[in-house]
Amino acid sequence: MDQVAGAIADPVRREILMMLRDEQLSAGQIAERFVISRPAVSRHLRVLRDSGLVRDELVGRRRFYVLRAEPLTDLTDWIAGLTRPAGWEHRLDALETEVYRARRDHRDRAPAAPSPRRREDTA
Repeated sequence: MDQVAGAIADPVRREILMMLRDEQLSAGQIAERFVISRPAVSRHLRVLRDSGLVRDELVGRRRFYVLRAEPLTDLTDWIAGLTRPAGWEHRLDALETEVYRARRDHRDRAPAAPSPRRREDTA
């Protein structure tokens, strides 16, 4: 998880991941979109590859980079644990539960409506 967090800490690497979200690209295609040098882009790609966030595929003589989002799972689970309802959000959830419970109890205790009586005609 630390290696993944370190990899996405850099804005250039985050931008590369966003590019690869929609399509596979070669290092040259990625480098064309930045003002930094091609060797700098290659270093960023190496960090992303070492963290497992991208993989490279050799197609003929060209190497394409593909996003691998699976390594982000541990990090997103950890972040989700930090953002669970706390404080007043937790109390509001409890209040909502009590409101539903009170409505149900009130409905269950309400007197049943009288059934219509049948009028019998006598001749």
